[in-house]
Amino acid sequence: MLTYMSLRIALLGLLDATGPASGYDLAKSFERSLNHVWQAGHTQIYPELVKMAADGLVAVESEGARGRKLYAITPEGASRLRSWLVEREPTSAPRSEAALQAFLLPLLDRESAIVVVERIRAQFAERLAVLECKPRDTSRFGRYALRLGLAQGHASLAWADETLAELRGPDAAAVDDAVGRD
Repeated sequence: MLTYMSLRIALLGLLDATGPASGYDLAKSFERSLNHVWQAGHTQIYPELVKMAADGLVAVESEGARGRKLYAITPEGASRLRSWLVEREPTSAPRSEAALQAFLLPLLDRESAIVVVERIRAQFAERLAVLECKPRDTSRFGRYALRLGLAQGHASLAWADETLAELRGPDAAAVDDAVGRD
């Protein structure tokens, strides 16, 4: 059984949702939909499809010009996907460079810390702007992930704004002691 989030789960989900697809089609689907929750490129997708076929999770439904293969999810693949969705407790441990930089802000002087938080805020704002441009109700797939991403984006901006206000605020001298040396 698959016990962790993997490219396999994402590929199985895409194949189950959209039907048979080539590696190229799956890579394009990642760019259009899953890219905001799970990232993978052509160089990861093609080898993984070969491994998944060897493991019986997908099957080559047809082969076209220039070796283009159309993959379909197998009953075993559908069973593994369903098991992962129903049984898997999702990990909540983030790996975020922004969070690590926030944790290490006290190593910096106040002005440098402000620059770092402004940079992090700009990234959050850019990501949120992209998500806000996405259609809300056009697909049954992605709707819930989009709402989660929007909520996280708004919360991240609120954190950045609160942190910047604290760093720039009237008590900035007290913050100097907590954040680092000026």
